[in-house]
Amino acid sequence: MANSVKRIAVFTSGGDAPGMNAAIRAVVRTCSFHDLHVYGIYHGYDGMIKGDIVRLEKGDVANIIHRGGTILKTARSKDFMTKKGRQSAYETLMAHDIDGVVAIGGNGTFTGAHIFQKEFGVPMVGVPGTIDNDLYGTDYTIGFDTAVNTAVEAVDKIRDTADSHSRLFFVEVMGRHSGFIALNTGIGSGAGGILIPESKSDVNALLEHLKKMAKRKKLFNLVVVAEGNENGSAHDIADIVKKEFTQYEPKVTIIGHLQRGGSPTALDRLIASEMGYHAVDFLMHHKSDIMTGIQNSKIVAVPLQDAIKKSKKPEKSMLKMANILSL
Repeated sequence: MANSVKRIAVFTSGGDAPGMNAAIRAVVRTCSFHDLHVYGIYHGYDGMIKGDIVRLEKGDVANIIHRGGTILKTARSKDFMTKKGRQSAYETLMAHDIDGVVAIGGNGTFTGAHIFQKEFGVPMVGVPGTIDNDLYGTDYTIGFDTAVNTAVEAVDKIRDTADSHSRLFFVEVMGRHSGFIALNTGIGSGAGGILIPESKSDVNALLEHLKKMAKRKKLFNLVVVAEGNENGSAHDIADIVKKEFTQYEPKVTIIGHLQRGGSPTALDRLIASEMGYHAVDFLMHHKSDIMTGIQNSKIVAVPLQDAIKKSKKPEKSMLKMANILSL
């Protein structure tokens, strides 16, 4: 292989996810091994436009694999959504003689990367970094495992007080368009109900489920709610249930941005390292406009267009299992 790639840039964009630093570290150290120059772009696409770019060495990524967040910071850029903004970003990259870019982020990040490559021909490889696990073509995204573990730990603690006071708790987790966090959290914590955007489960079905629980004289319960489910917020659902079950004292806990933070799990560190390593390898072999995905424990190259346009939904068998196990 005649390798013409000499300079690679890496950035993080969109919502932060535990494990992003592990991916940055992998990109930098893989580039260093192959004697490539690597540049970090701060603050996502905004930094690309404004020229907030620095050369990174191996020492710059020492002792970051265990840290949450991203050392390169992140932002959402309105300017990059315009042709003028993307033109400025292109000129910045050319001023640094960048031959390829590793974009770590989610759907919005990859949409920008796909458009940018089509317009200006800059080779782009995406690394899926989003706690929602909603990108098509990969079994896992960086940050998902950590977010679920954080949510499960929170629900376990809520269970103690729910049991002590014989209460019904509605726990809202992140997932405006995706229910993967809620589904896995619900199964992992033994929740009595799960409401996600991809399932048409309505409040009436939940009420019937709770009636079955009441007949068994189960005096407390936990329901995990994805913030984007069609029945409303956890507060909305709690108000409906309160009118039907006077014996319950529904309480609501919203875990919120706690799910984004914290030290990444071993799994997130591992997949982030693999994806970062292979992203550089793809660029060196002149493969671009792709995302590094993991399917059946193997790295695959997924067209960015597929990753952003095709939908990924929880397996029906998982939904069936979750319902059976909650009875």
